[in-house]
Parts: sequence; C-alpha cells; structure tokens
Amino acid sequence: MADATSGIDLGHVAALLAAGVVAVPVFRKIGLGSVLGYLAAGAAIGPFGLALFREPQTILHVAEFGVVIFLFIIGLEMRPKRLWAMRNAIFGVGFAQVGLAGLALTLVAMAAGAPWPVAFVGAMGFVMSSTAVIVQMLEERGELPTPQGQRAVSILLFEDLAIVPLLAVVAVLATSVGTAAESSTPLWQTIGLAAAAVGGVLIAGRYAINPVFRFLARNGGREVMTAAALLVVAGTAWIMNGVGLSMAMGAFLAGVLLSDSTFRHQLEADVEPFRAILLGLFFLSVGMALDIGVVIDDWRMVLAGLAAFMLVKAAVIYGVARVFKARHHEAIERAALFAQGGEFAFVLYGAAAAGGVIDAQASAALTAIVILSMALTPLTTLAMKYWLPKEKGVSPEDADGVDSADGLRGQVLIIGFGRFAQVAAQPLLARDVDVSIIENDVEMIQAASQFGFKVYYGDGAQLSTLRASGAEEAEIVLVCVDKPEVTDRIVELVKHEFPRTRVMARAFDRGHSIRLIQAGVDYQIRETFESALKFGEEALIELGLPEEAASETIGDVRRRDEARLDLQLTGGLSAGRQLMRGNMPTPQPAPYVVPRRKGRLLNEDEAGPPAPAEPEPVD
Repeated sequence: MADATSGIDLGHVAALLAAGVVAVPVFRKIGLGSVLGYLAAGAAIGPFGLALFREPQTILHVAEFGVVIFLFIIGLEMRPKRLWAMRNAIFGVGFAQVGLAGLALTLVAMAAGAPWPVAFVGAMGFVMSSTAVIVQMLEERGELPTPQGQRAVSILLFEDLAIVPLLAVVAVLATSVGTAAESSTPLWQTIGLAAAAVGGVLIAGRYAINPVFRFLARNGGREVMTAAALLVVAGTAWIMNGVGLSMAMGAFLAGVLLSDSTFRHQLEADVEPFRAILLGLFFLSVGMALDIGVVIDDWRMVLAGLAAFMLVKAAVIYGVARVFKARHHEAIERAALFAQGGEFAFVLYGAAAAGGVIDAQASAALTAIVILSMALTPLTTLAMKYWLPKEKGVSPEDADGVDSADGLRGQVLIIGFGRFAQVAAQPLLARDVDVSIIENDVEMIQAASQFGFKVYYGDGAQLSTLRASGAEEAEIVLVCVDKPEVTDRIVELVKHEFPRTRVMARAFDRGHSIRLIQAGVDYQIRETFESALKFGEEALIELGLPEEAASETIGDVRRRDEARLDLQLTGGLSAGRQLMRGNMPTPQPAPYVVPRRKGRLLNEDEAGPPAPAEPEPVD
C-alpha cells in the first residue's frame, strides 16, 4: 500500500469499504446502530489504530458531501408550506434550546477554570448537535416522518442557521483576543452576501430549475439527469459556503425549492445512492479523527468535560422541551438524542484555532469530547429505550382538546379513525346518524378536530373502553383499525361480550377476511377491494370498452371473488384457484410426434354422440 500521506489509492478505498462492510452489520445486529459501527471502524483503521490513514481530515472534507446530500433529500420532503408550518418549532424551540444550552455550558466551562473566550467557543460548538447522527438514527428507527422526528429536524435546522452568527462572533473574538488582523470581513458585509446568495438561489429555483430539467429530460440521458441533480446540490452548497453559510443549509434550501418540482422523485432517486455511501464515509472519517493520544494524555479533563457537557445539555434540552409542552417521554428521548456535539463543532473550533481564540491543545481536546459524545449517542438512546417504561399510549390529560371516551351512546361506534374510517363515516354523517368515534392516537385526534370531527381517546382493544364507548347500546360497531391483530381482538371482545351488537370490520387481506367471517362478523371488506375494482373498471373504459360492458365485467369479477371466498372458507387459501384469472398462457397438451394421418374409429357403430365443443372464454 502506498504511503498514506501521499494520497488515496485503491488499497485505501478497499480498506474503507471493508471497514464499513464488517463493522456496520455487526453493530446493527447487536442493536447499537450503524453510526457507532462506522465510528468504531474509523477509529480502528485511523492514525491511532492500524494507521492505514494518516490524514483523516482529507477524507472528512470529501465525506462532508454526504451530509450535504442528506440535507438535500430532507429538503425535498419539506414543502415550503410545511416548512412555514414548522416556524414556531424552528425559531421557538430551536432558539431556546441553543441559547439556554450555550449559556449553561459556557458557565460550566468557566467554573472549571477555562477563560471565557475558550469556554464560549467550546460550549457553542458542543451545542451544535450532529445532524448526520440524529437524522440517520431517526431514519433507521422509522421516526423521521413522525411529528417527533419533524420537530427534531426543525431544531437541527435552527442550529444550521446559528452557525453563521457564531462564526461571525468568532471572527470578532479573533480581532480582539486572538491573532486575526483588524481587516476581517465586516459583519454587515457577511450578512449582505448571505442574503444576496439566498435570494439568488430562490430566484434560480423558482424560474430556472424546472425548465432546465425539462430540457435535459427530453435531450439528455439518465446519466445527464443524475449529473444535473448532483450539480444542483454541489452548486448550491458551494455558493452558500462561499458567503459564510453552511453547505448543509444551502443543500437543504435547494431541496426545499425543488420539493414542488415535477422532477422531485427523479432527483431523490438519483442522489440517494451517493448519499448512503458518502454519509458512511463521513462517519468513518470522524472516527479516524479521534486523537486517542489527547484522550490518554488529558483523560481526566476530557472525561470530565464529556460528562459535564452531556449531562448539562441534556438537562437544558429536557427543560426546554417540557416548557414547550412536550410530553415527559418525548422530552427524555430528545435529551438523549441531542446531548452530543456535532460536525459543525469542527468548523467552529477550526475557525477559532486559526484566529488564535483557542490554542491547538484546547482545540484537540474539545474535538475529542465532541467525537466521543457522537459515539456515545447510540448508547445513550439505547439506554433510554430500556430505562424508560414503554409508552402504552398518550394520556389525554397531557394533550389539548382531547377527551377520554366515557359515557358515549352513539347509534354507531367507529373504532379507529384513519383514512379508511374517515371516508366510511361520510355516508353516515350525511344521513344524520348518531356516530361515536374513538381513536388511541392523540395527534390523529387533534388533527381530526381541525376538520370538524369530535373523536374521543380510547383503546378499542380494551373491554373497559368498549363499555365506556357505548358498544353494548350501539346498533353497529365499525372496526376500522389498520392492524389485523388488533381488529381480531376487538371483534372477539364485541362478539363475546355484546352478542346483540352487529359488527362490521375492515380486513387487511383474504386470510384476514376468512378469520373475520369465522369470528362471526356481520360484514367485512378488504380495505383495497372496492377501490381496486373501480380502478380496473376505469382502465377498461379508457381502453374503449363501453361503460355497460365494463360494469358487467366488474360484476363478474366480484361474483368470482365471492365464490372463491366461499370455497376458501372450507378448503383453505389454495381452494378456488381456478376462479382467479391469470395472465400466464394455459399450456395445451400436444403429442411428441404428430401422426401423418387423422385417426378414425375402428367400430363407428358403437361410437357415441360427438363430444360437445369447448365453451368460448367469457373474456
């Protein structure tokens, strides 16, 4: 292998890939997540491990593009209206968390004896949580699209914005207490350039991107579209970085601008493979950058600073979350997730070291604290997962506008109020039927209230809730939950405890339909059956078939499905297969050798009547 300081060759590339391929599956298997796997692998092959790489900063600069692409993809999912709706979380919770945590950590560092410029820079660098770590963990846990995940993203967005004034403050400190010259760029000029750059990107995104991509779609190939997508990401990030904004913030802004584009899904598909590889490379390079020598030499200061910074920051985050009416469980999870430094600390510490605000030893120690905190984040969240009791549902007392199901007496009781039940309720409400609705998702209840629905909190799988919801007095119970096992439990309870109440249930698939019929429901329907039939009917009409003929064909399909379901009730799922049409050609038997002459009967007098002709297919 070539000298590690002379560049990166194929051997280094193989080492990077091997480290990720070996470490990540192992760490995910034991429940520690891919982030910690990448960090551990980076530390193992870095300068203070096997020393396969001597200059991890070189790789880190390239790998930061993975974070940039990550923020671009998040931006693609954030429509401008949706982003505007999150403004309170971004500028309210985000500002409070950054400001109060920064103040608390600065005071802690000063109490430990650090000069106030060093304490301020160290604290504000640690306040900037790792966007890459948090978003990756939320994505792996499937929590990124949830309201909790979106609130976490909004806080990260404010932290990305905060890096601009923080770098400006560091520049001011460098001219007063550091070694920087007085001719540093004035703050007003930095802000003006940033505003001009944002305005230019907004104009280009609104008026230029769609026409360019339409032209490329008509005249270029798939590889040109991919190159154009990467150009949008890299170009916007480069412009923002050049005027003092973060590259990640620029990429996010580009994603938001393109979120309403007709090419949004194409862009996401094109850049996704690059994002996954480069983000893994970023975590590897962060692991390599951990200076184990500094940790060993100053282990008391590093460990004390790590513990103090993480504990104080977590306490402030929990307090801010509770002030902004987050539930206890969510506040604890957010504190565990955000109680670490991030990649922007490297930028801030580097600028402070270059300006003489902090010395090289302090910069190395602070960087080590941040990297160790990033490595501990998967462990702290895992500990919280086992330490906190599992949330069995949110108490309605903790949410505004949510009442528990108690004393309901509706003619119809609807259990579950997702998209299926919302449509099913419309005919009933149109005829003024007295409907009671219960749901165990507080956020769904609050969202439904904005559209004029009064939905009560309650778990329909609990007998006490069914009694309080009036299931015994209701004429019909509509079970519309989206989990088959929960539906089965509710049907079992209602049929056993309230046998005179009719039950109608939403089925997931054919097997679930059979179970519901055997459980004695009065009516069941597979959740996509009728919409799929209507979809197929419209396809026939679009192909030119008259509406009457299309309707007759759909009726035939429905009759065949009912007949097949009847056979499956007694013969299992494989029964009635002959009633289902497939698009594979039916093989016709043929002799191996074709006879030269036609066959004839030896005794024609004894031959019976001719066999009836095969019926013509109906479609």
